[in-house]
Amino acid sequence: MTDLSALKKIYSTKESFIKAPFYRSITAHDQESIFSTVRPSYHRRSRRLLAGQISETALRAHIATIDERVKLAIERIGQEIKTRGVADVWKWWLFLATDTIGELTFGESFRMLELGKASLAILVNGYALDLQNIGKMGAVRYMFPTMMRLASMIPLPIPLLRSVHESTLRLRTYAFTSLARHGKLMAKDPSCVRQTLFSKFFLAASESRLSPNEMRDEALTYIVAGSDTTANTLTYLIWAVCRHPDVQQRLVAQLNTLPADWQEQDLRRLPFVNAVVDEALRLYSAVPTGLPRVVPDEGAVLAGRFFKPGTVVSAQAYTTHRDPDVYPNPNDFDPSRWEAPSKLMQETFMPFGRGPRICIGLHLAQIELRLATARFFLAYPNAKMSQREGMSDADMDPVMFFLLFPSGKRCLIEVS
Repeated sequence: MTDLSALKKIYSTKESFIKAPFYRSITAHDQESIFSTVRPSYHRRSRRLLAGQISETALRAHIATIDERVKLAIERIGQEIKTRGVADVWKWWLFLATDTIGELTFGESFRMLELGKASLAILVNGYALDLQNIGKMGAVRYMFPTMMRLASMIPLPIPLLRSVHESTLRLRTYAFTSLARHGKLMAKDPSCVRQTLFSKFFLAASESRLSPNEMRDEALTYIVAGSDTTANTLTYLIWAVCRHPDVQQRLVAQLNTLPADWQEQDLRRLPFVNAVVDEALRLYSAVPTGLPRVVPDEGAVLAGRFFKPGTVVSAQAYTTHRDPDVYPNPNDFDPSRWEAPSKLMQETFMPFGRGPRICIGLHLAQIELRLATARFFLAYPNAKMSQREGMSDADMDPVMFFLLFPSGKRCLIEVS
């Protein structure tokens, strides 16, 4: 659906169009979370436990922590440029986002940014690879649901299915390990453990209102949703800006107006910085694909046509954000369009979804995008895309398996 009136109706706050079974089919059959559940009651319960801690107001207490992670990522990028001649920003943004969500959710970073070269190689081939494959895993589960159930019970001689099952087990291990890490911190000295995004969840678990598997599923959702998504959009933002010197010059010029001791709140007052972020979200939102919903029992008229109860309908950011009647020259990366956005632009902009099931982490993502963009281009104002090691725009061709990521799984930049 691209009709605006239909889009508003499908994703209304009334939640009469519930999430389609698709969401359960792209996750493990025994896994249910705030993201995958199709039950409004389950979603409301999870949101009550999570929303307060990740609201825009609550996140102010964590901005210093986020910024320290961003500064370390910028430092690591510089170190790689010195030793290698180029830096793979996609890799460093993935480690940044993963460390950030780990620290904010479980009280301790995954320490990916701090680890040495050998450890990073292991992570790229293990944990990071599992994150990259999330979209593919969902597609395989959707296409072969029965086979995937069997693969979870008995080893099947089918490499693809076995690989998906093994990735699922590893990601669950990461989730359990993260929860255990928080438990150790609490056991050591509860008074030193600050409030986290999961504080109410930990309390509910301690009161036996949540099972260990429910905790695991929500932890896994946070790890995945808070890492790969932000990293991919941020990578495309850097790539797009570096390919447009006029945009880069204007962005750097505005960043140079910041005071020496600037804070994240100062970035909110810089219109072109925020325009760059919004334009990157328009063209490269982490989930550009369909967000299917089920037509309610009474049926529905959408775009002048009646749809029977149970029909699955959907809208998606990729098409909506490229409507030429709303966004002139829609395939152009043009942040200036957001300096005076039309009402239609504001109404159709949905990089985080919309309605009651909108991404709960949208404010965190925006903070990370603003901070990383500002610190990167202040540190490397002359950054440009590299052609070393065979890097080309073809590496940035988007691949979409529900989530979006660059096909080359890298983005090499250099500094002149």
